[in-house]
Amino acid sequence: MPLRTFQVDALQVEVYRHEADIVSHLVTQTQSYLNEVIDRQGSAATILASGASQVKLLKDLTTFGEIDWGRITLFHLDEYLGIGGEHPASFQLFMRELVEQKVAVRKFNYLNGDTVEPIAECDRYAQLLSAQSIDLCLLGIGETGHIAFNDPEVADFNDRYPVKLVKLADKSRQQQVNTGFFDRIEAVPQYALTLTLPTITTAKQIYCLAMGERKAAIVKTMLTGEISTTCPASILRNHPGATLYLDAAAASQII
Repeated sequence: MPLRTFQVDALQVEVYRHEADIVSHLVTQTQSYLNEVIDRQGSAATILASGASQVKLLKDLTTFGEIDWGRITLFHLDEYLGIGGEHPASFQLFMRELVEQKVAVRKFNYLNGDTVEPIAECDRYAQLLSAQSIDLCLLGIGETGHIAFNDPEVADFNDRYPVKLVKLADKSRQQQVNTGFFDRIEAVPQYALTLTLPTITTAKQIYCLAMGERKAAIVKTMLTGEISTTCPASILRNHPGATLYLDAAAASQII
């Protein structure tokens, strides 16, 4: 059971003591929701997030979740420009190892970071996303309040592009070092491909995770500040199907 539940605008917030408690709940929640969608419409489409907050969830979801993966089409949120799918920091590799090699999905559509035509790659992926409605999106929150690679400097609540090429802020690049994906900031690519905020928020349900003391300050800003691109994740407060899941450390400045 959560330690506390409350609502901020349209956003539901649930606080749990530990990461394991969140993951245990979300495996059951995700399984139930996706199976209900599949029973109702025959298939489902889901967007997955990369990053440290997602590792245990994806491992447990593919190990313990009784889901008909053969009826689920998957997408991911973002990818670095200039690295291929075999690069150790590639989000495509992250997804292949944690998901596609574990369960037989209907289709996993990947963003190709090693493309020589990034704008065309954005257009290609946008067309795939538009081919069906998105039933579920799993998210994490960056230390700048970014979701996917929508940093405050490039975030747009009314973005006309479904997928776009962005330059990464230095703070966002440093976070990739802090979480162990790169050994130094100079190794982090300066550009990335990302789903935009309007695309992400078309998902019927959004489950967003934020864990650890490093996320406490931005969680407070997200929930108590203005709904603004200065904290892109604050857009979730406008989404009636979004839930924010926090551990006690991430929630420490709001409870």
